[in-house]
Amino acid sequence: MNKGKLYLIPTLLADISPDHALPLSTLEVIRRLDYFIIEELRTARRFLKKAGIQKQIEDIEFNIYNEHTKNKDLLPYLNPALEGHDIGLLSEAGTPCIADPGHLLVEYAHQLNIRVIPLPGPSSLFLALMASGFNGQNFSFVGYIPIERNLRIKRIRELEKLVREKDQTQICIETPYRNNQLFAAITEICQNDTRLCLAVNMTAENEWIAVKSIREWKKEKPDLNKQPAVFLLYH
Repeated sequence: MNKGKLYLIPTLLADISPDHALPLSTLEVIRRLDYFIIEELRTARRFLKKAGIQKQIEDIEFNIYNEHTKNKDLLPYLNPALEGHDIGLLSEAGTPCIADPGHLLVEYAHQLNIRVIPLPGPSSLFLALMASGFNGQNFSFVGYIPIERNLRIKRIRELEKLVREKDQTQICIETPYRNNQLFAAITEICQNDTRLCLAVNMTAENEWIAVKSIREWKKEKPDLNKQPAVFLLYH
């Protein structure tokens, strides 16, 4: 029996039509799959309906895998592929396996010789980097910055040092309700001539992207609360 494939499926970053963010080839794969690995059931169902899936949602098999999953046995998630069925791995927003736990499933799929196929779609990180004007040949995505104050100060200083010593763009994110705290920390800790790009609500109608020096940002202090944002540092 031929094994099924594991498709890595990007989802929408904002409440927009899938036609504006996902190519037809990605939508066609989504619409024919019967098995999905997801992070949250309600979000996944809403996305699939929006993506134009015609079959009954009740006929689709969902397996939930997220940061709260306690079962470390990954085999049940990939069993359908071993039985010849294709599986879709859905992100909550944007590209799968980046800043989410899905990479462990992909790693295991390779061990089982299941073909892994990444599908094209939106990534807030790459969209932000494209729009920043910062170095796109040497960059690092460092994920989340520590919350504890002393660790946060140390980490931000480390990132600013890498910007200057390696000519490397540093990209980070934060839980949206803590965006304002991260912005305050960056503008407090970084040197005045360091540049910060904020890329907020990517692909949405209220998307905005701005690049300013820390000196300039100190005069503005935008409200980023509960808005998905990407922070990029460069010199």
